[in-house]
Amino acid sequence: MKILAIDTSSKICSVSILENDDVIIEKHTNDEKTHSQNLMPLVDGIFKESNLSLDDIDLLSCCLGPGSFTGIRIGIATVKAFADVKNIPVAGVTSLESLAYNINEPGLIVSLIDAKNDNVYYSLFSFDGNNYNQIGEYKADNIQNILDSLSIYDDPLLFVGDGSILHQDKIQTYIKNPKFASEKQNIQTSISIGKSAYNKYKSGNYGDSSTILPIYLKKSQAERQLDGEK
Repeated sequence: MKILAIDTSSKICSVSILENDDVIIEKHTNDEKTHSQNLMPLVDGIFKESNLSLDDIDLLSCCLGPGSFTGIRIGIATVKAFADVKNIPVAGVTSLESLAYNINEPGLIVSLIDAKNDNVYYSLFSFDGNNYNQIGEYKADNIQNILDSLSIYDDPLLFVGDGSILHQDKIQTYIKNPKFASEKQNIQTSISIGKSAYNKYKSGNYGDSSTILPIYLKKSQAERQLDGEK
């Protein structure tokens, strides 16, 4: 099964093609402001270099968020268009889930993405060496509230994502013996999106273009300003 995976939810615009969960090719840029200009040339580039086309793709996947509001919409709109034109099934993956897939060490994984002003996007996952399972719900909350909620766990917690880098000192203060992902593991990538999508497909968790919807978790900056919030 060949999977085209797209992640435009962060500063990195990443596109990859996988054969099942093996990477065939990946390309990315690091310019958040120009995802709309960069995405299609990246897609065209990986097809040309791999001698593949959209007709060879069996599954499409993109990041649903949370992350950059504009970036999320660009990725989802592109995948919806591909899916509708070629009638290709789709599996959506959250940015927090894709970060967990960067970790291959069994245990509890805390995905944290910076949401500004001491707030983070958060989710907790367990990995048994084969399967990643979400524990609880996705949240957008103050980092202190998240750390307080994690204090109930006696098992070691491994933190991943730019939120764990930004708040490392506080994590070390309030969490007993925390572990931290490597620099490379903290980077969001379409490769993890594709691997998660493959697992979703195998479990029957996929559909047509109407099944992928953005996950924002909080209001946009324009909405907060309109409501008089910071």
